[in-house]
Amino acid sequence: MVEQKICSFCGGSIEPGTGRLYIRKDGLTYNFCSSKCFKSLVVMRRLPRETEWTAAYKREKVVRMTPAAQGARKAAAAKKVRKVVKKTAEKAPAAPTEEKKKEAPAKSEGEKT
Repeated sequence: MVEQKICSFCGGSIEPGTGRLYIRKDGLTYNFCSSKCFKSLVVMRRLPRETEWTAAYKREKVVRMTPAAQGARKAAAAKKVRKVVKKTAEKAPAAPTEEKKKEAPAKSEGEKT
């Protein structure tokens, strides 16, 4: 039985006698099932996990959609927001209180300072 290969980009199976073998200068080999996969990885330098029609993207999507992962992302986002709010509160000047406002005498239009 002839060994079936897997596409390096999309994760699909490659029938014997079809596809393309690409060898980089450093000796790393890639197997591609179609010119679409070859162009996406080599020419356009796309990442398989960010390309919607690949198996890697679908695997990652399943992981992203689990309730535990969603809760962790929401917690991380909330933590980031709290951190930003805390930093802006530290940088902001203190607002004058009512007592300080009453103590300052009102200036008339004719007075010069």
